[in-house]
Amino acid sequence: MTAPQKKGIDPRWLSGSLLTLILVVGQWKYQILGDDYTGWVIAFAVAIAAELTLYKLHSGGFPNLLSAYISGNSVVILLKPQGDLLWPFAMASLLSIVSKYVLRYDGRHLWNPTNFGICALLLLAPSKVSILSHQWGNDIGVLIAIWAVGLLVVVRARVWHLTVGYLTLFTALAWVRTLFNHHPFAAEWGPITGPMYTLFVFFMVTDPRTIVTGRAKQLLVLLGIALLECAIRMLVDAEQLSGDSPLAIAPGMFALFFLGPVALWWQLRGKRRERLESPALATAA
Repeated sequence: MTAPQKKGIDPRWLSGSLLTLILVVGQWKYQILGDDYTGWVIAFAVAIAAELTLYKLHSGGFPNLLSAYISGNSVVILLKPQGDLLWPFAMASLLSIVSKYVLRYDGRHLWNPTNFGICALLLLAPSKVSILSHQWGNDIGVLIAIWAVGLLVVVRARVWHLTVGYLTLFTALAWVRTLFNHHPFAAEWGPITGPMYTLFVFFMVTDPRTIVTGRAKQLLVLLGIALLECAIRMLVDAEQLSGDSPLAIAPGMFALFFLGPVALWWQLRGKRRERLESPALATAA
């Protein structure tokens, strides 16, 4: 009799653990939540409530709340409203979860929820919200610990090539930009060490529900995202784009916002067409 195989840890729970680590370390080192946790409570509560309600209306039953946990916490880490405003936390969380159930094609949601929520709010209320700008760079121990856990997560989820690929592309294109703007390489490369990019490379570009299938196609889309981000940064350097514009504040996130859903929609459209044509082909044969 064959002994039952042990199941490994669900990668989604590892993702939740990584996000919790980022939240705890970010608050400990940089007080990214501030002294008042009201924004965190609002973002988290709205994400959970929206997930429960919309899943019930869409499918019935009880959802896996890990997506809402990730979106709610990511929103409060990334979003920095003006003054003491609290409604942006609720709005960003709501937009994130609603996008999963509304912006769909062929049974799949097209945008990474947090990516959509943050980018949409930056576009809708650019004078009221900004985004986290801290970097881990001066705390090498913190950076190593977080990235070590992050790499464990993406290796376990078999999407490590996307994280490593984006790091490689970002590094190469940072060097390319120095040839034009003559900035120090460290200044161009530095943003990748911050919490925003930590969430970006471990949660957004690797989101299994919103990336295309096929490693070669995934890397091709990733290249497009990296090139678009580089183009946005160079437009800012050339003063063709205001440094205060939403695109300049979060160029990587907007590159994914514009290209990722289009690539996924195109692939899903092709697969749907194949399914619709296959019965006719079988009859003709």
